[in-house]
This record gives sequence, C-alpha cells and structure tokens, in this order.
Amino acid sequence: MSPVSPPLSFNPAGIELDRRQGLTRQLYDALRQRVLDGRLVSGTRLPATRDLATALSISRNSVVRAYDQLYAEGFIESRVGDGTYVAQLPTAKKLSTKVSTGFSTGLSPTLSTKWADLPEDLDSEVIHSAGLARIRTNHLSLPPAGPPRAFRVGVPAFDLFPFEVWAKLNGAFWRKPDLELLCYGDPAGDGRLRGLIAAYLRSSRGMQCTAEQIVITSGAQQAISLCAQLLVEPGDGVAVENPGYRAAGHAFALAGGKLHGVPVDGEGIDCQVLNTLSDCRVAYVTPSHQYPMGVVMSLARRLELLAWAERTGGWIIEDDYDGEYRYSGAPLSPLAALDRSGRVLYVGTFGKVAFPALRLGYLVLPAGLVDAFARRRAVDMRHSEVSTQAVMAEFMAAGHFQRHIRRMRRAALSRRNTLLAGWPSGVAGVGELPSVAAGLHLTVRVDSLAREQQLLELARAAEVEINGLSSYWLAQSSPPADQRAGLVLGFAAVPEPAIVQALERLRRVWQ
Repeated sequence: MSPVSPPLSFNPAGIELDRRQGLTRQLYDALRQRVLDGRLVSGTRLPATRDLATALSISRNSVVRAYDQLYAEGFIESRVGDGTYVAQLPTAKKLSTKVSTGFSTGLSPTLSTKWADLPEDLDSEVIHSAGLARIRTNHLSLPPAGPPRAFRVGVPAFDLFPFEVWAKLNGAFWRKPDLELLCYGDPAGDGRLRGLIAAYLRSSRGMQCTAEQIVITSGAQQAISLCAQLLVEPGDGVAVENPGYRAAGHAFALAGGKLHGVPVDGEGIDCQVLNTLSDCRVAYVTPSHQYPMGVVMSLARRLELLAWAERTGGWIIEDDYDGEYRYSGAPLSPLAALDRSGRVLYVGTFGKVAFPALRLGYLVLPAGLVDAFARRRAVDMRHSEVSTQAVMAEFMAAGHFQRHIRRMRRAALSRRNTLLAGWPSGVAGVGELPSVAAGLHLTVRVDSLAREQQLLELARAAEVEINGLSSYWLAQSSPPADQRAGLVLGFAAVPEPAIVQALERLRRVWQ
C-alpha cells in the first residue's frame, strides 16, 4: 500500500494587511481570493487561528472572525480533531477575471443594435395583440387589503420605521429645494444616492461596484422587468427557481420568454438541470434566501452557476430581496461579489428595510449595460420621484439607514423566535418547522394539497394570513400536486403580541 500524501499546508507569506483599515475584512478577502483563483486548492490545511495571528502580527479575534465568515460561505471546513481545511469546491475552468464592457457577448440582437438604427415602423398591431394574450396569464394579484396582519408575507417590521426622522428630512428638502433637482433628472437616478448605495454594498456585501454601475428603479419588480425587456427575446428560454417568485416569472413571460422551472434543493437551484437547457439565456435566482423555500445557496452551487453563465454567455439575475436579514454572522457575499466575467445583474430594494410603498430599488449592472438600461427605463418613466431619492440619500448619509437596519434585524429575529416558540405542534398533516437563519419568512411542508387548502381556509376564518406553497409552483411543474403543498408564513409584519394572538387562534381552529 502506498503511503497517504500529507495535506497541503498554507504559507501566509504574501498577505499584507493595512492596519489603518479593518483587519478582519482584509484577511477574509485575501483568503477568499486565494481560494477563487486557485492559489489555495481544495484540501489545503490552514493554520490554527492562534498560529496565523502570530504569523501576521494581528489579534486572534481578527482571524477567528475571518474564519467564521469563510465557514459561513462554504470556503473552508472544519475536520473534527484535525484542523481547518479549504473546502471541496468545483475544479472546473476558473472564472475569467475579464469584465464585460460592451454589448457583443450574449446580448439580445435588439440590444446590440445601434440606438440610431432602431426602426420606427414596428408592427404595433402584432405586438399589441401578443402582449394582450400574454398578460391574461401573467399578471400580479392585488395585494391583501387592510393593515398588516400575522402572517403576511413580504412585509418587514415597518411599524418601527423612524417616520419622524423621515418627515424632518422630507420637510427640509421641500422648504428649500435645489432647483436643479426639480428639472428632469438622470434616468439612472440621483447621483448622490447611487454613490451611497455603492458604498453600502461595498461595506456590507463585499461588492466592488461603483455609483456608475447603479440604476435606480421603482422597486425590485421594475428592476426585474427591465432585465426581462432587455435580455430576453421572444422564444428565449429563461430558468426560474421552482417553486419561486412568480412575479419575476410573469415579467419574463410578458417579454416572450419560455419559462423553465428548475428544481430547488437544499443548496439552491439545481445546476445539473440548468445545464440541460440548451435554449436558456437567462437565470433568475434568489441565492441569499430562496423564495419561498428559504434555503441559502451553497458556495459550490454559486460557483457552478457562475460557470454556467460564463460558458453559455448567459445572464444571471440575482434578487437579493431580504439579504439584510441574517441572524448568525454577517450577510453572505452575493453572486455579484464573486462574478469575474460581468454576467450577474444584482437587484436590490429598500422596500424590505423601510416599507413596501416606498417603491425604491436599484440594479447593479455590468458596466457595459448601464447606458442601455437607463435609456430603456427612461422610455417608461424618465426617472424615479426626486424627493424620495434625495431624502433616502440624506437618510443614508446621516447614518439613520445603518441604525435602522440593525433595529429591523433585531425586531425580525425577536418576531421569528415568537413564532417558533408558539407554533402549534402536532397539527395533522403539517411537517416540522425548519430552522430559520435568514430572511423574513419560513415555509413548512404539508402532506397533501387538500390538507393545505383546508388549513388555509381555517386560517382565513380566524383572520390569519398564510400563503399556500402550491401557489409558488409553475403550472406545468413535474412534482405531483401533493408534493407541492405547504404553508408560507411571514413573521416580521406585526409585533410579538399580535403573533401570540394569531397563533392562539390557529391552535383553536387547526386542532
């Protein structure tokens, strides 16, 4: 028998840290980059935290925090009694470090055409009738009426929003408005707000983006619709998570896309299924907290998805709708922070931190797409409402935004815990509650579609709002109907006493 080769060991030589900046973030970035570019291969043994701290002349706590984040994102793994190692990750061709700067690779023919050459005599009758036909089956349902109730999905704890602060900032803007801002503005959005968003994403998400890559939108839904309008030609395949956010699927279908529902497992969207879709040019995903199943996409799956986009010239629409809400460790780095070939379009929103009616979102785009997206948005709406952008910019610049995020995260965690603690156990046909490490909702399985509908009807009678998991699947999905059944509950919309009361009503009608 041949002797077993000892594991590779890591030499920290070459890691230079600037002591005027955050040491944890610098060390995390250095180790992550070495894993991504192949300098740290899978199976490499890392030094103990104390040894690495000594080698770099920094505190052990800085090393521990960097390791913790790398653990959370799947870059490294612990072997009991044997130390810390670089995780087993895909060994496919490394992602290119080249960033796309134009429209020549993978964009639809319409987008590749020079703007001045677009025809002015498009057959409006054909387009009109086709659009009417598609809207019949691809439209959004009306939102629930009335104030938030337990357990409304998609609503944050906006009862805690600092409306007095917002009102003062809004009043200050209108008391002496900058007359320049009252003219027609940049369709890409307010320059100051774009810069502050870029700075926030750099610090909170590790995204190396600039203000020039950002386009302000009227909420996340408009951002997704813009992606559909500019990246999808009629007949193009579009991969969407199944079950998933149906409103995104509607946007792609209205653009003429052919929806492919790709299954979601414990690591996120199934890339093996995605790789079999030869006509697919766009994939829409919610990797930080899959909607509605709640799983966090693993690092290995993220790298597979990025490799798919680079190999096929496809685009990834990353919807980070509730990425601020992570209850252990820092928010995970998004796909956009790992992208090295300019294939990811990142969708963000203020609606899940402030309140849904704000209708303020943004896109972070590869540099070569910004002008096209800004121009296309201007056709529908010249720009977002000016005062809302200006007030949000001041809200962020004065530090209110970061403080409010911390407040909202604590509130959501407390409300989650209240739901978990008071959930009625032993209800016939209802599975175990999942662990909830992120987001604003949870999903629990039910053993049959008939039982799901019965539970929903009883909940409505008790004035409790719950969504059925079956409504999140595409109509032509492969799983049998009973395997699509479940309950989707938002836990952040109302304070803890209202949650307790709603749970008591559910316990009475369900048991």
